[in-house]
Amino acid sequence: MNTMPRLDAVDPQRASAEDYAALTQVLERYGRAYYVDDAPLVPDSEYDRLYHLLEDIERCHPEWVTPSSPTQRVGGTAAQAFTPVTHRVPLMSIGDIFSGEELEAFSARMLEQLGSEALEYCAEPKLDGLAVSIIYENGILTRAATRGDGKVGEDVTANVRTIKAVPLKLRGNFPQLLDVRGEVYMPRDGFAAWNERARASGGKVFVNPRNAAAGSLRQLNPQITAQRPLTFNAYYIGWAEGAELPGTQYDRLQYLKSLGIPVNPLVKVVKGLQGLQEYYAAMQQQRPTLNYDIDGVVLKVNSIRAQERLGFTAKVPRWAVAYKFPPEEMLTKLLAVDFQVGRTGAVTPVARLQPVYVGGATVSNATLHNEDEIRRLDIRIGDQVIVRRAGDVIPQIAGVAVDRRDGTEQPVVFPTVCPECGSAIERVAGEAAARCTGGLICPAQLRQSILHFVSRDAMDIEGFGDRIVEELVGARKIHSPADLYTLSKDDLAVLMLDPGTPERRARFVGAVTAAKLIRNIENSRQVPLNRFIYALGIREVGQAMALNLAQHYASLNDLMAAAPGELMQLPDVGECVAQHIADFFKEPHNREVIRRLLAKPEEDLFGAGIELISVAAEYASAEKPLEGSTYVLTGTLSSLKRHEAKALLQQLGAAVAGSVSKKTTAVVAGEAAGSKLAKAQELNIPILSEDDLLKLLAQYDLAPKT
Repeated sequence: MNTMPRLDAVDPQRASAEDYAALTQVLERYGRAYYVDDAPLVPDSEYDRLYHLLEDIERCHPEWVTPSSPTQRVGGTAAQAFTPVTHRVPLMSIGDIFSGEELEAFSARMLEQLGSEALEYCAEPKLDGLAVSIIYENGILTRAATRGDGKVGEDVTANVRTIKAVPLKLRGNFPQLLDVRGEVYMPRDGFAAWNERARASGGKVFVNPRNAAAGSLRQLNPQITAQRPLTFNAYYIGWAEGAELPGTQYDRLQYLKSLGIPVNPLVKVVKGLQGLQEYYAAMQQQRPTLNYDIDGVVLKVNSIRAQERLGFTAKVPRWAVAYKFPPEEMLTKLLAVDFQVGRTGAVTPVARLQPVYVGGATVSNATLHNEDEIRRLDIRIGDQVIVRRAGDVIPQIAGVAVDRRDGTEQPVVFPTVCPECGSAIERVAGEAAARCTGGLICPAQLRQSILHFVSRDAMDIEGFGDRIVEELVGARKIHSPADLYTLSKDDLAVLMLDPGTPERRARFVGAVTAAKLIRNIENSRQVPLNRFIYALGIREVGQAMALNLAQHYASLNDLMAAAPGELMQLPDVGECVAQHIADFFKEPHNREVIRRLLAKPEEDLFGAGIELISVAAEYASAEKPLEGSTYVLTGTLSSLKRHEAKALLQQLGAAVAGSVSKKTTAVVAGEAAGSKLAKAQELNIPILSEDDLLKLLAQYDLAPKT
């Protein structure tokens, strides 16, 4: 933009009205690109710099400030109460249906009254938020109100102005007057981040994103609303004056989009009953991958003329239905709370529930996270609890129906000793998790440590599932990962031939399986350093961190000798992670296990003879043509393992992230790609297939190992 160099050098006290207008237009364009189009044009720091410049100019020239200025999204004073607003055209809800039979009946009714076999519908996800009406006069936002009872709502203009996805000023060919209906909602990532901060600070924790959106929009102080990660999608034009509107629902939504008003990208025109059924099925499948909650789909006759012909009942339009998904929240009884011990000793409470069908599956267990969460929710055994399950997300208890209590409920008592080994349970200051202090004398920790050590992304020793590892630990044949390498075929065969129950006799097939397991153990004796580091199970050291360490240090001995301060010089290694690494290698037991794993059998009877392959020299000498780029891997790759793909990209200098953001260069999507692929599509980030990735690697003479 030609005005930018002049704006960069402008003195707020000497700024002209033209400078102010130009800066306002630039910030509006940047804000629209970031919040509406999901395609930022400048870094956040640049936007912030210009925003502060605008604030300085307005302090010097308050007479220039207009209601559409980007700085006016947050009101200065809190309202005493919400003013009632009468909707010029009622803001009606839509009738719900819950079954395929009801959908067929709706379709048949539309066909009977409209007489078209190929009737078009505008289909869109049903966002789980709060409905609002937003009025624009001559392109300027002048009022916003909640649905209320459909006829009278609450004036929430000051709060809606703080939602950055809602334009304060329209662009393009807008009507003189326009009533936009839509949904205010809170994205899942914003909801999760807000609740995480709230738990840490003792603030308000919301039950679900819909609850969060409604509570945020009804704050009496707009400055509080401004802190909440709310956004908005339009779904209907209530009325308009001064412009001829398109003749279909879909085209009207596209018209709103042209004015700068966000519209859900999954809106689609479908034909007939089959089109309605296919859209419902597709959205139900895609639901878990979305970054926002939907509780069904909204299906509207596409022709506006047909809508007008069908009209309304006293409560709902005849030309639309909301086809709801199975509920994601249900009420059930908490029967008991068990405590499970993980690989790092973390003691996790697990709720045992009266089985309930929620989110498309029968749920009988749910996570309770930690003792703080139990206390925060005031959960008691015997309570009626709200169970939430969204797609493949682990079921969790979102709340308690306190009014259902009858006095027989019992408090949850958190154990002071480990339920597996009897060792003391301690809670380190600053950590939410309580941990068993037993270490590898705790069977649960030992089982989980072995399972992690043999896992695909660690030592990749196939065949050692939960049952076999449990038997080996229970029979005291292994006390650490190093003992795996001293097992014989006879050890395993005898274990597997133990008669036990009929189930065990069927599962354990004896010598053939034993020989295969020994062969898999032998094949794991040569391993890249990064996978060995990951296999050790150091707290907070995942695959990416393990590769980071292996690329920096030439040998494991160098890493073991590193002090926390030295480790913190590496990218992404903070104080907490550095301390965990140093503490792990300082522990005599861990050093002894590592010594045995690396000792040659001819030198030590109990040595495993593992040979570590350094990746530091190879990485240091390689060119970095992808330096500065960020890739995300999702789904299953057939030609190479995910950790191999990550290592190859990192060898070329790329960062490989675990989540998609606006700064992501590309997403590599394999089979069964999920939420990361959907997020990339929302943000218009390039999607690479596995073949695309292989071609990219081939450009730099890199290929997966076969």
